[in-house]
Amino acid sequence: MQQFNWAEDIDGAITVCDAEGTVVYMNKRSRETFNRDGQSMVGQSMMPCHSERSQAIIRHMLESGESHAYTITKQGRRKLIFQTPWREDGEVRGLVEFSFVLPDEMPHYDRDAQK
Repeated sequence: MQQFNWAEDIDGAITVCDAEGTVVYMNKRSRETFNRDGQSMVGQSMMPCHSERSQAIIRHMLESGESHAYTITKQGRRKLIFQTPWREDGEVRGLVEFSFVLPDEMPHYDRDAQK
């Protein structure tokens, strides 16, 4: 069976870490965004890259299994950041972060109101 690597070249950054905070996967966009001096972050701890507040949020997600979402503005562009635990056999094994640029104008549809 041919491997289907859908995440590698999508229009957004995907970064995956294990339960200790070690980066285990970065797609192309993530590598372009986060590689430092041409060095991959895969195999490195992501914790030193985060503030104490962010480290506490990461630890909470790993312990509780809860997700975390927010928006940022970076280089004049709005981004959605969605961080969520990944699991194996129901046990939290690490986190996945999705980062997508949001368009300036984006429709919102209220599916509840459309009934």
